[in-house]
Order: sequence, then structure tokens, then C-alpha cells
Amino acid sequence: MKAQELKTKSEDELKKMLLDLRKDQFNARFQKSGGTLENTASIRKTRRTIARVKTFLTAMSKGQPIAAPKAAPKAKETAAKKPAAKKTTAAKKPAAKKEA
Repeated sequence: MKAQELKTKSEDELKKMLLDLRKDQFNARFQKSGGTLENTASIRKTRRTIARVKTFLTAMSKGQPIAAPKAAPKAKETAAKKPAAKKTTAAKKPAAKKEA
């Protein structure tokens, strides 16, 4: 769930969504312990969505506007690159001769 989608929802809708997400999280934990959970990434997504919904609910109760998260700034490619270090190869030792 993206933040843009959560902005349009009312407080009651967010509370209902939070309840549903917690039920999903509960069921996923049982499936994981039983070995029947196919997509383990769903636990992480659910946990993060719960946090996002709780953040919106807290901001609504305080009356604060919620801004969309900013993307991380990209580093300049030419200035950020360092010259590659040269790889040194170890000198090969001569093979030991077998005496017969």
C-alpha cells in the first residue's frame, strides 16, 4: 500500500484496514510456523504497511499534514567514482621436481 492511497482514506477506514492487516499478520505467522507459508516476503510487507497506517493515524489525531516521502538523492556518477585499483598477481612458484 502506497502513502498516496492512504492519504485519501478516512480515519475509520484506516482503523479497519489496521485490524485486517493485523489479522493477516497473525495468520501468516501461523502459516510460517506450520511450514505452509509460500511467500515469506508477505510478512515483511504486512509489517511495514501496518507501520505506515499507524503513522497516518497518529498524524491525523494530532492534526498534522502528511507529506509524501522524498526519494534519496542520486550521487553524481562521474564525480563519485574512484579509479579502480590495479590487481596484483602473486608470482607463481616453480613446481617442485620429484627425485626418483
